[in-house]
Amino acid sequence: MKIYCWNVNGIRAAAQKGYLEWFKKSKPDILCLQETKAMAEQVDNKIAQPEGYQSYWNSAEKKGYSGTVTFSKTKPLRIKYELGLDEFDGEGRVIETEFNDFVLFNIYFPNGKRDHSRVKYKLKFCDSVLERCETLKKEGKNLIICGDYNTAHKEIDLKNPKSNQNTTGFLPEERAWIDKFIAHGYVDTFRQFNKEPDNYTWWSYMFNARQKNVGWRIDYFFVNEKFVPHLKNVFILPEVQGSDHCPIGIEIE
Repeated sequence: MKIYCWNVNGIRAAAQKGYLEWFKKSKPDILCLQETKAMAEQVDNKIAQPEGYQSYWNSAEKKGYSGTVTFSKTKPLRIKYELGLDEFDGEGRVIETEFNDFVLFNIYFPNGKRDHSRVKYKLKFCDSVLERCETLKKEGKNLIICGDYNTAHKEIDLKNPKSNQNTTGFLPEERAWIDKFIAHGYVDTFRQFNKEPDNYTWWSYMFNARQKNVGWRIDYFFVNEKFVPHLKNVFILPEVQGSDHCPIGIEIE
């Protein structure tokens, strides 16, 4: 089973840059998109409801902002669109879908903003996600938590760690939350398979950053420790264009 995850930075814009062709060619069993910046009724039916897939949209109340969508070949047993806190649930950031063998989270974590004005909000959101994951884990569920985490965890996860010590996405408190997440028994799947530097999922549109591979790894698949033996492969697809992020994926059995 293949699950893909991609921050498309506007699904309508990505559709004009080859997203649909990539989707048809890739044929994932499940595709989780973040930062859709659209409601289902604002896009063509071939985008909103691709043939052969169930579609679950969680759009922000504010138009053209945030938003997530999950496309699945298999109908989930259960779908949940909120963490249960009004301050987060209006931004369309979470889709939780339960299948026979796991619960899948598609999450667009908040950005702390350049002036750090949203860092506190972001960390509170992160703690709410952890709380929800812990509840499900105690119920005996296996978890896959994918999305744009908006944080590079270690120095290996971005090209210029020294010059970004005070940049949101690499602040000590943001990185410490990922440490906390891992301490609770969640595993960064990519690092199970790949310990090499220069593997990134986001590049600035400025200064030819992508061509020079001056990037950040801020998109992840985490799973609970018990689920690790089911991982067959984890990958990043930097050659796929259409957004300032690239798709990432896992294969499970």
